[in-house]
Amino acid sequence: MRVVIAGAGSVGSSIARELLGNKHEILLIDEKPEVIGRSGLKGAKWLIGDACELTTLKDARLDEADVVVSATGDDKVNLVVSLLAKSEFGVGRTVGRVNNPKNDWMFDDSWGVDVAVNTPRLMTALVEEAVEVGDLVRLLTLQTGASSIVEFTVPQDSPLVGSMIGSIHLPEDCAVVAILRDDSPVTPSPDDVVEGGDEMFFLAAIAAEDELRVALSARSDGDEA
Repeated sequence: MRVVIAGAGSVGSSIARELLGNKHEILLIDEKPEVIGRSGLKGAKWLIGDACELTTLKDARLDEADVVVSATGDDKVNLVVSLLAKSEFGVGRTVGRVNNPKNDWMFDDSWGVDVAVNTPRLMTALVEEAVEVGDLVRLLTLQTGASSIVEFTVPQDSPLVGSMIGSIHLPEDCAVVAILRDDSPVTPSPDDVVEGGDEMFFLAAIAAEDELRVALSARSDGDEA
């Protein structure tokens, strides 16, 4: 997934760091060249310029972005970037940072903002959830730092569809704790059958997330030849 982030301050850098950790392609736009060294980000691409300028956004190839995040400390800039992303470049998903709660009412689709939030962790989750159907999304790291709550949206063509939850070979340190189906919460049991579009929530050891990702992409015993 290609994500363009306007604003490389503490919020923009925090979002970029998490998305880079999840193997996404990140481009950060900022007017100050010194933020590159200060950010400590490895693997990100950079563009120095004014994100409110069309020429800068063209240089950023915004028309190729899956998501644009406006994360500057200036609400006016965040609104302009979101509006340009939608109206001029047809970006499918925009996420805007609200700095002043009094401006919250402006952060809607009339200004090109799909989601208005003010927490880096929540912004990351919303960006990924919007696009990453079929991939694992970390929503929350628990206080111990060793476990997390992760979400997996089951694609309609997933081999998991039609399988019972009890037949899915999950890593030892992972458990299904909830399913959201047709906007209604379901308490999962081993006999429940997975349906396409289910949002499955897991409590998992962070060290086991990669194993869980593999398990969710594999067929259950009943589907194997």
